[in-house]
Parts: sequence; C-alpha cells; structure tokens
Amino acid sequence: MSETQKLDFSAVNGTTQESFIQQKNLIKRMLKGNSAECSECKKPLTLQLPPNTKKAKPTDKAPGIYCAKGCTDIELDMEAVALLK
Repeated sequence: MSETQKLDFSAVNGTTQESFIQQKNLIKRMLKGNSAECSECKKPLTLQLPPNTKKAKPTDKAPGIYCAKGCTDIELDMEAVALLK
C-alpha cells in the first residue's frame, strides 16, 4: 500500500462506538442494581463483584457481568468502576 492510500474505517468505527455505548449503559444499569437480560439468549445477567472482606472466599470468576450460557462476558476493572461513583 502506498503512502497516499488511506484506509476507511468509518463503517467499523460507527459499529464499535455503538457497541461501546451499549455496554457502558448496561454496566451502569447493573451497578445501580437494575436487572438486565442477555441480548443473545434472553437469560438474566448476573453481576459478579469482588469479595468485600479478606475473610470472604474468592470466586472463580473475575468481577464482571455474565450470562449463564456464556453469551455475555464483560470483565470489569474495579479501579475504573470506583471512579464512576
């Protein structure tokens, strides 16, 4: 590819931006305590938070939002979540 040719990512950027906004809004709703369902299988989503004490047993999953079937799998960076408050 020559230096004068440019790639057009406008179609991909629009889809990516829309997906990001949908996930951000889903995370906000779940953190507020609202329920939501998986867009793929329509099963309820669960919010997995980190243990809140040192005596709590560790969980097998990282903090995040999950679907029972595995369609939705959004891991959360809890340091970033703390900044949302």
